[in-house]
Amino acid sequence: MRYLTLGKTNIQTSEMGFGCMGMSEFYGEADDAESLKTLERAFDLGVTLYDTSNVYGRGHNEKLVGQFARGKRDKLVICSKFGVVRDPSGPSGSTYDRGIDNSPLYMRRCCEESLTRLGIEAIDLYYVHRVDPNVPIEETAAALAELIREGKIKSYGLSEVTAEQLRRAHAVHPVTALQSEYSLWNREPELDVLPACKELGITFIAYSPLGRGFLTGAIKQAGELKSDDFRLSLPRFQGENFDRNQVLVGQIKQFATAKNCTPGQIALTWLYYRGQDIVPIPGTKRIKYLEENVGAKGVKLTQSDLDQLEEILPLGAPAGSRYDAKFGGNPQTPKS
Repeated sequence: MRYLTLGKTNIQTSEMGFGCMGMSEFYGEADDAESLKTLERAFDLGVTLYDTSNVYGRGHNEKLVGQFARGKRDKLVICSKFGVVRDPSGPSGSTYDRGIDNSPLYMRRCCEESLTRLGIEAIDLYYVHRVDPNVPIEETAAALAELIREGKIKSYGLSEVTAEQLRRAHAVHPVTALQSEYSLWNREPELDVLPACKELGITFIAYSPLGRGFLTGAIKQAGELKSDDFRLSLPRFQGENFDRNQVLVGQIKQFATAKNCTPGQIALTWLYYRGQDIVPIPGTKRIKYLEENVGAKGVKLTQSDLDQLEEILPLGAPAGSRYDAKFGGNPQTPKS
């Protein structure tokens, strides 16, 4: 496992992180015992960055990560988020009951609650989960800088923002990391966000690097997913879009077979070849898939391989948008 520095801080992290969201909701029922075993195995394999949020499982996920962190806090990079508002009494997996609040007062309250659930004194990397159109990004950045001065967080990041928003926030206080969906399945950050990160020295954290599981080739029919699975609401997993996307994944499967690895490993390896300042954070509940993900580092791609992947999945290739209008429009590129 290679290690790198987050942004322009002194925080060292593994080149692969762990996205913990699915351990609490959205992708089937939670199993804390199995999840904790998987987290421990990730740590044994050298993974040090763990990504959570105050809204994942409505606080459950932070408590789970906090339980895992006991006794090894100084060896972990713990990342959490604020900004999304959900009804605390709403049903698990209900994604559309959300609002957005970036007000300094709400931010401070969320931070204190997250610190309590995580059982730590400071959050290493604290993200604005989604940008509030009613609060200037400069005001949000200034409030986060105050939390840094107070020692409640060590650095801050943004999620799903435009390059313009990133620059405005960075001008107030340096942004350490930007987290957005990025994979062979969603390459829109290449248009302007990734270049801005490279220019400003900001680490890019790639969530859903396996295309929400599509790129693993394991999902052969949408009907295989449980009725409360978040992905059933996504256009790429519906109807003709699903069928057309399966054809693309079939080509990735053939490519992986020729390379003697799995399609998911190809997806992760491709990200490593996009730059040393990109950290994918695949998530899973199971040790088997965790080990497969970490094993992607053993896969080598030639320029010919990269050119072939470009032909299979160029920017904009998947059928359907990332989200439907109910979730927040058609965000092929981030909405403000």
